[in-house]
Amino acid sequence: MAGKKNLFVRIFKFYVEGFRSMTLGKTLWAIILLKLFIMFFVLKLFFFPNILKTNFETDEERGDHVLENLTSKTNE
Repeated sequence: MAGKKNLFVRIFKFYVEGFRSMTLGKTLWAIILLKLFIMFFVLKLFFFPNILKTNFETDEERGDHVLENLTSKTNE
């Protein structure tokens, strides 16, 4: 097991040292992280509101609503 741990430590040190020596890469990673933040947090707030939380008071009401919608037959 010590050999595997040593391998993981060496891989981790390899990536850390590579990231330290980057110049342009740090800027690109910052742009990537900013885009991910925008996609997952900002867009979720505006385009995917929590409808169950706003329309129903308790967890039981939310659960009943979801169960009813999942098990009811749709009119075709």
